Amino acid sequence: SGSSDPYCVVKVDNEVVARTATVWKSLNPFWGEEITLLLPRGFHSLAIYVMDEDAIGQDDVIGKVSLSQQQISAEPRGIDSWLSLAPVSPDQEVQGEIHLELWVPEQGHPRVLRCHLIEARDLAPRDASGTSDPFGRVSCCGRTQETAVVKKTRFPRWDEVLEFELPEGELGEAVLSVELWDWDIVGKNDFLGQVEFYLDTLCPGLTRGWFHLLPFPSTTEDHGGQLGALRLAVRLLEDTVLPSHHYQPLIQLLTEPILCPAQSPEGTALAVLEEVTSGESRQDVATKLVKLFLGQGLAVPLLDYLTSRELARTADPNTLFRSNSLASKSMEQFMKVVGLPYLHEVLKPVLKELDPGKMELSRGRRISFKGSLSEAQVRESSLELLKGYLGDIMDAIVGSVDKCPLPMRVAFQQLHRRAEQRFPSAQHEEVRYFSISGFLFLRFFAPAVLTPKLFGLREQHAEPGTGRTLLLLAK
Repeated sequence: SGSSDPYCVVKVDNEVVARTATVWKSLNPFWGEEITLLLPRGFHSLAIYVMDEDAIGQDDVIGKVSLSQQQISAEPRGIDSWLSLAPVSPDQEVQGEIHLELWVPEQGHPRVLRCHLIEARDLAPRDASGTSDPFGRVSCCGRTQETAVVKKTRFPRWDEVLEFELPEGELGEAVLSVELWDWDIVGKNDFLGQVEFYLDTLCPGLTRGWFHLLPFPSTTEDHGGQLGALRLAVRLLEDTVLPSHHYQPLIQLLTEPILCPAQSPEGTALAVLEEVTSGESRQDVATKLVKLFLGQGLAVPLLDYLTSRELARTADPNTLFRSNSLASKSMEQFMKVVGLPYLHEVLKPVLKELDPGKMELSRGRRISFKGSLSEAQVRESSLELLKGYLGDIMDAIVGSVDKCPLPMRVAFQQLHRRAEQRFPSAQHEEVRYFSISGFLFLRFFAPAVLTPKLFGLREQHAEPGTGRTLLLLAK
């Protein structure tokens, strides 16, 4: 059809840890999905594969972006850019570790290096059965030896010692290469990974340990974006978490203006934090503040404190809470944490009706095509259909007052009162209402209608036609 049905698979050290939804019939997919991973300390690489979903047969690999731990760690603020997709070669798709003992003699004649292949673990499956038939191939100083084949396993144990006579004098550039292969009865064997050791860097005596298998050195050229590009934002955070009592002084400092409101608000830690927080870090600060104050049972007073300060600074009520201030971001985060089950209860049943199949049935019921319709008639019929969907959504929201979580209702009640105190005149009577609707609709219901997948309201992203309907409803 000239298009694809792309989705992404995320791998850490070749283990699949997440996948995105599929975007149907698109060469320019937008996912907008945020994935948080708890990584092991010694991880080596993060790779994102772009796949094309097929109804019949295996899904096709379009390309991949691979980032090493060193690349990610080198950017403390994170990587945020377009990265060209690279082709996927089977020789690059290796995983697992091998357990080796290497004995390098210091002297003697002849000098004999002993390579003990003990076992391997978590090898890549190369056979249709989901396993492999691994064997080891060891090369050193112009000689090559192989172990026995262990059938149908990704965790082989050989326990074989292979010996190599070393040349006299300096070893120079001599290399010990240990390769693992999957034995195939028909066709060529499949590569499973390798480890290399420069002999002059090995200490005389015994070296033993688990070694991470590496791919063959890449010979693939840069395809210059021919396979497309992937826009990624990747950030690695390392948090050291101390016992809770270490944080008490900080919690006391932050909650002081809430618990002791009599003091001057300008010199408090919260006021200073609000002043120094930049736009790019405001979301992170708001998220952590809301979690911290929820844990102390003080989230609603925090929102009252922040929104009151913003009201005091606002001269024109038409600009109220329109910026991404700390107050706006904190209220937004609070609604996501406290109100997500409520959002699901209200919108999930309504948005189910917007599935393509149901939309077609609904369209057939609501619009009667008798003869050919003019463009104006089709537009009018489409508008009526859209109004019908919008009416269902509004009825669901308006009828859900009793289901709205009590903390949200209390927070909005306080906001209503503060807005009324700040703008008491009759000409500003609406301020107390649109200060609430700016949060409840613009930052809560509308984004969920626009991209229901990101709020857990749908399992997949919407089809293009449904997506346009959702966009119009959100607007």
